[in-house]
Amino acid sequence: MLPDRLSKGLTSLLPGKDHLATVIEYTVLSDGNFRPGDIYRAVVSNKAKLVYEEIGDWLEGTSPLPQTVRNVVGLEEQLHLQTDAIRRLKKNRREQGALELNTIEAQAVVEDDGLVRDLIIQRQNMARCLIEELMVAANGTMVSFLGNAGIPMIQRVVRIPKYWHEIVETAAIYGEKLPAEPDAKALAKFLIRQKAADPERFPDLSLTVIKLLGPGEYMMLEPGNEPYGHFSLAVTDYTHATAPNRRYVDLINQRLLKSVLDRVPSPYTREELEDLSAWLSDREKGSKKVERFMRKAAAAVLLQERIGESFEALVTGASEKGTYVRLITPPAEGRVLRGERGLVVGQKVRVRLVKTDPYNGFIDFECISREKR
Repeated sequence: MLPDRLSKGLTSLLPGKDHLATVIEYTVLSDGNFRPGDIYRAVVSNKAKLVYEEIGDWLEGTSPLPQTVRNVVGLEEQLHLQTDAIRRLKKNRREQGALELNTIEAQAVVEDDGLVRDLIIQRQNMARCLIEELMVAANGTMVSFLGNAGIPMIQRVVRIPKYWHEIVETAAIYGEKLPAEPDAKALAKFLIRQKAADPERFPDLSLTVIKLLGPGEYMMLEPGNEPYGHFSLAVTDYTHATAPNRRYVDLINQRLLKSVLDRVPSPYTREELEDLSAWLSDREKGSKKVERFMRKAAAAVLLQERIGESFEALVTGASEKGTYVRLITPPAEGRVLRGERGLVVGQKVRVRLVKTDPYNGFIDFECISREKR
């Protein structure tokens, strides 16, 4: 969002230098709840630049202690302490109904020559879980801090789903029965069981549930008013405030925080926060639309020299609007234009690539064989 001089320089946490920062304190309790603490300005010095994949593999016991951790006294113990804390946080949120969702969003690998060389899927691991859980608690602490100061703020909201009946119908396809009324805990348990039973197809179930839950949105919250809540995270008070160098809403909330710390009036009126909330929600929809198109376009570029080749795939959509599949390798998605009759979601098929159109983000297949159902 910001120029590189800011996002990669002044607002970064590159090691070996002092950086101006805002510190958010909270205490993780033994039962997995957290107690909000203080928020204050500080100068911090980062001791190491860690890589998600290296740290994740180490925490999961599949690789030795990374040298970057070994080089800093006390860092190994700190990471173990943080891991213990996030396990408590995660367990508590799961018990409250936090949803285990895992979609596949392939990222293009683009070389210096500008050509798409591959599509990769970012694997969720313990290191990413560690950051996510700590971020959720930090954002909840921000809401508490601004609320105690009597400052209107922008919260991140996922409402109780309108299309719950369709989620119930989806679960029934898998032989599961969900309550007639929205129930996050029941949905969470269903998703956990399905992830364990069929991890290969779980990303497509996750995507279906995400669509039926409806999009997240930003809303202005008055202090003391009933919070809207975040259905997917199973938290009542949540905002976006921890990434002001890449999300504009975080920058707004940091400006609100700064006004409290400086003991000056809020830089925004309630009406301005309401207008900004609507604008941010709209811009997010627009940016996600662009991201989806670019993923499709990149996949079409990658496959344009492979017309006529066949691939293993999973059916991800089958309706009057069309039948769609996702290739196992590379993880590209496209439409089945021939041989699609009778295909059902989740079915394994073999498809032949017949056409690509990078400018429109289209990939077309024909089905040449299918597993028996």
